[in-house]
Amino acid sequence: MLQSTIAQIRPLDRAYFAQAQAHLDSQTKPKGSLGVLERVACRLVAMAGGKAPRVDPARIYTCAGDHGVAAQGVSLFPQEVTRQMVANFVMNGAAINVLTRTAGVDLKVVDAGCLGGKFPDHPALVQCKVAPGTKDLSTEAAMSREQCVRALENGIALARTAHADGIVTLGSGEMGIANTTPATALFCAYLNLAPAAITGPGTGLGAEGMRHKIAVIEKALALHEPTIVKADPLEILACLGGFEIATLAGMILGGASLGMPLVIDGFISSSAYVAARAICPLVAEYAFFSHASAEPGFAAVMNRLDAKPLLHLDLRLGEGTGAAMAIFILRSAANLYTDMATFSAAGVNSGE
Repeated sequence: MLQSTIAQIRPLDRAYFAQAQAHLDSQTKPKGSLGVLERVACRLVAMAGGKAPRVDPARIYTCAGDHGVAAQGVSLFPQEVTRQMVANFVMNGAAINVLTRTAGVDLKVVDAGCLGGKFPDHPALVQCKVAPGTKDLSTEAAMSREQCVRALENGIALARTAHADGIVTLGSGEMGIANTTPATALFCAYLNLAPAAITGPGTGLGAEGMRHKIAVIEKALALHEPTIVKADPLEILACLGGFEIATLAGMILGGASLGMPLVIDGFISSSAYVAARAICPLVAEYAFFSHASAEPGFAAVMNRLDAKPLLHLDLRLGEGTGAAMAIFILRSAANLYTDMATFSAAGVNSGE
């Protein structure tokens, strides 16, 4: 499934960008005056094969998983909070529930690898647990290659299910105590960044906690250096990642293979994107970064990716909260493209 999905990801036809821009330039506004919205619209038109862009219906998958590295004391919260928050998502009590309702976006919660057994069945919950949490990435590989492939293929299946359900746009979200540690390690490994430069407080670590977290990440990178040097993107993800991160990477690959617009949430979701991009660089054609995470290292990551997030709201919660709001930006761009009058139709002098 993984290899066939990668083979199906195609570059966008640049001719559609020119076609879309010509239409935007014919509308009743000065050329380029809608800025980022015009660039978003052009990309959406290209994803639609030159047809009128569509964004809705949209769905966010909030994927949850636990991490063995939590045993190193890199988070202020105990691991049981991951499972408790999954229950909170299912009961519509979290920020992501409020924001998806507000934005008119469907939400599915995914057990990608939480500690404990099976959750009670619920229509909003997808249960595809690879294992009850990863191993400690600072002492051994977080997961086996086989487990990593299974998580990636679970994510591909999520994208395919959404597409079969008539979903047009996919958003990413996550939950996992200690998951800023594997995310930071992945950024370092894939983008050649230094842990001290991009490690943040996560759930609110103080200065001493930050120093310890940096040391844990440095230890993990040193341990897995032979794998990192080989630059096998899948092996790097297996050594340093998390089940929810790998599942989201698979969702990104799957969505790109189906030509779906992808809205990437904050720090953790972006590490899943970086993993997917390392596996298949063409996913970049389909991805929009929802917001500039307040995690200190996020700006360096965006700079390395030459990417510009859509929103700047000082968010650092995750869950898909930024993606829920950014989908409205995509919707606005698509509607402007399709619904705004042209100079000729409106009888307005274009000034040319």
